[in-house]
Amino acid sequence: MDFKCFSLTLVAVVMMIACVSERKAPRCMLPKSAELRTGDVVFRRGGGFESHAVISLDAHGQYSHVGIVVDTLGRKMIVHAVPGEPDFEGDEDRVKLDEVEKFFSSIYANKGAVMRCQDSLKASVAADVALSVYRRGVLFDHDYEIGDTTKMYCTELVMYAYQRAGLNLVSNAPHGISLPLVQTDVYFPSDVYESKWLRTIVSF
Repeated sequence: MDFKCFSLTLVAVVMMIACVSERKAPRCMLPKSAELRTGDVVFRRGGGFESHAVISLDAHGQYSHVGIVVDTLGRKMIVHAVPGEPDFEGDEDRVKLDEVEKFFSSIYANKGAVMRCQDSLKASVAADVALSVYRRGVLFDHDYEIGDTTKMYCTELVMYAYQRAGLNLVSNAPHGISLPLVQTDVYFPSDVYESKWLRTIVSF
């Protein structure tokens, strides 16, 4: 092997090791200074196919996914409805309860935001509703039917939780989408992000 080939091989090996190391050591994108409260609405945008698909459909969107902060035995966690993030082999797409570090992991997010409801009581009730949805084992709604709460997608879950708490986060009409496999009316994370009832705590 000549020196040039050896050098190229060495570079390839080093890059491969670096990539593997990065996969093994994801980091939490949420700033350490950020203090989450029950009922906070959290947003993220990733680099995966699903994220790009949402952003391509939502002309005003910065974020492709949304969840809600809940309290479990004094620990803040996030309830969200998400596809393609199984906890084990054969795990169905469903409403999940994840650690903050996982939700905002660099595996899934390259930017994010935390927003807070002006009414702390309704925020607390909304969080309890979201937690009850998780405990019921509600599946992810691949048909994106806003009127069917037996299954839910991310925006639908957050909106539903706050509606049950007596607050309509979103006042505009849903957006009609027409794709080969999906033709329906949907709400995007940007609809929640633009809610007059929420204020931004941190964006990153």
